[in-house]
Amino acid sequence: MKLALTIYGILVTAGTYALSRRLSRRWPSPFTSPAFFTTLATVLVLALSRVRFSDYAEAQKILTFLLGPATVALALPLYRNRQLLVANIVPALAGLIAGALGTLLTAVALANALGFSRTIVLSIGIKSVTAPVAVELARLIDADPALTAAFVIVTGMTGVMLGPWLLDRAGIRSPFARGLALGTISHGQGTAQAALEGELSGAIASIALGLAAVFVSMIAPRLLPYL
Repeated sequence: MKLALTIYGILVTAGTYALSRRLSRRWPSPFTSPAFFTTLATVLVLALSRVRFSDYAEAQKILTFLLGPATVALALPLYRNRQLLVANIVPALAGLIAGALGTLLTAVALANALGFSRTIVLSIGIKSVTAPVAVELARLIDADPALTAAFVIVTGMTGVMLGPWLLDRAGIRSPFARGLALGTISHGQGTAQAALEGELSGAIASIALGLAAVFVSMIAPRLLPYL
C-alpha cells in the first residue's frame, strides 16, 4: 500500500508538471508557469484522492533527492559557457550583489513600514536565499526557520510566475541576464525556470543561486541587526 501511494504521488506530480509545460507553451501566463500550476494541481489531485501529506512524503523525498543530480548536471552547460562567464564576470557580480542586497533591503523596509514584528522582519529579509541555507541562516540571526522557509517558497514561486513576464516586458532577452536575475532572486525555483528557457540561462542561474547564498550569508548577520 505504501509503495503504491509513493508511485501514485510521483505519477501525479510528473503528470501535472507535463500538463503545465503544455499549457505554458500554448497559453503563456504566470498562472500556467510550471511551479505554480504543478503545485496547485498536485495539491488538488491529492486532496480529491484523499491522500494525506504523510502518505505523499515518500514520493516527495524521492523527487527532492533527484534535485541533487539535476543541479550537478547544470555544471556541464556552465563549463561549456565558461568563457562567456569569465568575459562578463564583473557586470555579473555587480548585478548579483545589487540584486541580492536590493531584495534584502526592500523586504526589510516594507516589513518595517507595515509594522511587522522583529521575527518576521528578520525572517523575510533572507527570503531570496535557497531554502537549506536560509533555514540555517535564520538560526544564526534569531529568525524563525519555519517562517523563513515559508517566505523562501513563496518568493521562489512568485519569482517564477512573474519573473519571466517582467523580464519580457522590460525587453530583457539575453539568456545570461535572465538566468542571473532568476537565480539571484528566486533561488532554486528560479534556476529551474531558467533551465527551461535554455542551457545558458540555467547554467548562469545555478551559479547565481550559489553566489547569492554565500553573499547574503556573509552580510545578513552583520547588516540585519541594524535594520
